[in-house]
Amino acid sequence: MADIDRRELHTLVDHIPESDVPAARKLLRALADPVELAIVAAPLDDEPETAEERASVASSLADASPDIPFEQLCRKRA
Repeated sequence: MADIDRRELHTLVDHIPESDVPAARKLLRALADPVELAIVAAPLDDEPETAEERASVASSLADASPDIPFEQLCRKRA
């Protein structure tokens, strides 16, 4: 029975219009991974950005210091 169901799913996937493939991929990944499912089901963040958040982002983007790889940061802390 499971083989028949999987074959049917493969057939259905093969017939998904190209424009709908990204949405189908997102849904199938969500079914396969509970974390992905939680992300897909999470409500959109519709809170407006605060002035403090905008200032923090602007400060980060203006920071000219070089990027430091995570591994290097870990070595510095050890």
